[in-house]
Amino acid sequence: MSGAALKLGCIADDFTGATDLANNLVRAGMRVVQTIGVPTGPLDTEVDAVVVALKSRTIPADQAIAQSLDALRWLQGQGAQQIYFKYCSTFDSTPTGNIGPVTEALMDALGSDFSIATPAFPDNKRTVFKGYLFAGDVLLNESGMQNHPLTPMTDPNLVRVLQSQTRRKVGLIDHSVVAQGADAIRSRIAALKADGVGIAIVDAVSNDDLLRMGPALADLPLVTAGSGVAIALPANFGLQPSNQAAALPAASGLQAVVSGSCSVATNAQVAHFIASGRQALAIAPLRMAAGDAVVREALDWARPHLASGPVLVYSTAEPDAVRSIQAQLGVEQAGALVEQTLAAIARGLVELGVRQLVVAGGETSGACVQALGIAQMRIGGQIDPGVPWCHAASPAAPEGLHIALKSGNFGSTDFFTKAFTSLQG
Repeated sequence: MSGAALKLGCIADDFTGATDLANNLVRAGMRVVQTIGVPTGPLDTEVDAVVVALKSRTIPADQAIAQSLDALRWLQGQGAQQIYFKYCSTFDSTPTGNIGPVTEALMDALGSDFSIATPAFPDNKRTVFKGYLFAGDVLLNESGMQNHPLTPMTDPNLVRVLQSQTRRKVGLIDHSVVAQGADAIRSRIAALKADGVGIAIVDAVSNDDLLRMGPALADLPLVTAGSGVAIALPANFGLQPSNQAAALPAASGLQAVVSGSCSVATNAQVAHFIASGRQALAIAPLRMAAGDAVVREALDWARPHLASGPVLVYSTAEPDAVRSIQAQLGVEQAGALVEQTLAAIARGLVELGVRQLVVAGGETSGACVQALGIAQMRIGGQIDPGVPWCHAASPAAPEGLHIALKSGNFGSTDFFTKAFTSLQG
């Protein structure tokens, strides 16, 4: 990479989470490239931040650590001045990881004796108060996340959740401290360190809290968080919001949505899309065992409909249906079937001329960008909080395509239709 050294080097544990983070950095004035996996060489463009997107949220902890350390070494080689480990705003993890183990491994590699952890993202109604994570007006474990098929979240107390995953002592910087501003946060960090605390959960119930937090984090080698606190970090490097940071090429081509998420939000988005009278094809996960035949059927269905507007291909289902399928196939096999099939359909749609593609679901997004052979994405403007349009080259679209990777829980009910309207604007 030519020019100035990289300001912020980011490691994200899934692909939609990576674009979520990159979106907030762009909104705050950073020029951002997202890479799919760890690059094999230097970037060929000058940017302020790079987000390395991994698919490490639900893999075994030792593999997640190894991938994250590979990303760290590459980012250090680009001169990154600060490292940001990004996880989901719902703190998705199991009792054994991967948030805690990856955080500790990065701290060890950086020689850091203290870091913070906060998944707060108030723009998406994720807030932390007294160490408890809220999704909207309810605690995390009452939000639907208790039914997540891979990482069910049944305890909203983040201090307790993270302490179960780490050997370092976990503390809390609560709202009364955050409300007093950066100096008070710095003082609290010093007191926690003196008490042997290595990682602190930080409260935030508003963007103002995140902005107060930002200056206090400037000297930390490692910040761990959801994407919310990203709005406060570019200012530490002297950057301000700029429309130019989000500039992408003009959009063209056919439009499609591929959805593998089973979240409450995505279920509502699928229902809205269908109710609006647009064309949609449901594929039962058990049917996906037919492999290539299902892919061909889906593409044959889509071909005549694409000219009349966006089409939707989805495997979205209610929690009870998901559990039934998992019981028949096993959790991993059921998930892999959905990912592989939808990824093949996504590639086929692009080969049919789709150049504006929305993908819903973190695991599905990861599979789709890999199937499309996407190595890097330039981050553009926001559709909804946490979800930007991106532009990327693919062997199936050498001239490039616009792609939006939507976390399952993100987006308004009309997201699938609004996304395309916003791109034309």
